[in-house]
Order: sequence, then structure tokens, then C-alpha cells
Amino acid sequence: MSARQDQEQEQELEPYIDLNEAPITSPNKIKIMETAIDLFSHRGFSGVSIRDITKEVGIKESSLYNHFRSKDELLGTIFLNFRRSVTRIMPPKEHLESILGTMSPELFLKQGLTNFMKHIDDPVMEKVWRIVYLEQYRDPLARDIYLNDIVGAILSFMESVFARWIALGRIKPADPRVLAAEYQYPLFAMVGVYVLLRVDGQSTWDIETGMREHVDFFVSKIME
Repeated sequence: MSARQDQEQEQELEPYIDLNEAPITSPNKIKIMETAIDLFSHRGFSGVSIRDITKEVGIKESSLYNHFRSKDELLGTIFLNFRRSVTRIMPPKEHLESILGTMSPELFLKQGLTNFMKHIDDPVMEKVWRIVYLEQYRDPLARDIYLNDIVGAILSFMESVFARWIALGRIKPADPRVLAAEYQYPLFAMVGVYVLLRVDGQSTWDIETGMREHVDFFVSKIME
């Protein structure tokens, strides 16, 4: 896992990209993005104007249009970078076979939860998680990110993980699709509570304990 951790650290240093997937190198453009992320995460997309963003950045309103054609393009760029970041929560497919063959299911699931929470706790990504939760009822792109990039992709990934463990005789035989749903949906719900508690600065001890206990309970039920 140390090689994987090194890879994650390298990936975290990747620059933001624009909608053409070109690296964003302009300090002003980066500042506009990160300021918008902060404002959108507290007030929602509709509650923030171009003037609000440029005032916080310290530039003229017209200067923003040198970097983004509209507020929608700005949000789309934020979401594009979030989607790219979400893909790094799970191990690369080319490494999965060797990981599943050498790591115990218990350790794999615990490490997976750690990686997931590390992503949510990232100072920038935590704010984008809030934006996705806020905007999913208004913005089809936010809905698509939550339903497909987060829920759908993770369920599909975990289904393949459980299927492989069953084939290797590491866990009890069962429908891997059902196992993925039974394992992951409670975590999705608890993550939602965790994000809400963080918004108000409340203690997350109980919900974090609940996540860890869920992993332990699930492992106890699937192991041979």
C-alpha cells in the first residue's frame, strides 16, 4: 500500500484543469475557482453573484470573463476537477487484482473507508462535496456526479471486489451486487450526515464511530 499512497500524494499535486482538460496555471484563475468554491459551498450557486466572487478575489467583474465565460462555466470547471478527484478514491484497476490477492478483506475495507474520508476531509474537496449535495436537486450535472461518479461507480467497483473475493474463497458465497449495496448504502447515508455535521462545526465522533462499526459488523458477516 505504500506505493499506492505515494501515487495518491503525487496525484494530489496535479493542477486544476479547464473544460478542455488543459492545466490551469494562472494564479488569478485558480484564486477565482477556490473563492467560488468557498462561496458556493456556503450560499449555493444561485446565492452567489459574479460581483460577490470578484469582490472576494479583489478584481474587477470584467476581469473574471478573461478566465471564465460565465458562472456556469466556472461551476462546470469545479465539477470537472471534482470528478477527476473522485476517481482517485479507489485503487487503479490495474493494481486491484494484486491488492485483493494479498490484502485481507477487513484491511481492504478499512483502508477504503480511510481513503474515502480522506477525500471528504480535504479542505477544498470538502467544500465541493457540500456544493454537490446543495446543487443536486437544481443542477443535472451535480445529480449525475452523485448518482454515477459517486454512488454508481463505487457500487460497481465494490461489486467487482466482492465477486473476486468470492472466487478466491476469501468470503462466503453470495450475490456480489447485493453485498455491494448492503455494504455501501449505509456508508453513503452516514457520509451525508458527516458532511452536514461538519457544516455546523458539530462533533462527528458518533457518526465516525458508526462507520467503523459498520465495517467491522459487515466483515464479521461475510468472512468464511
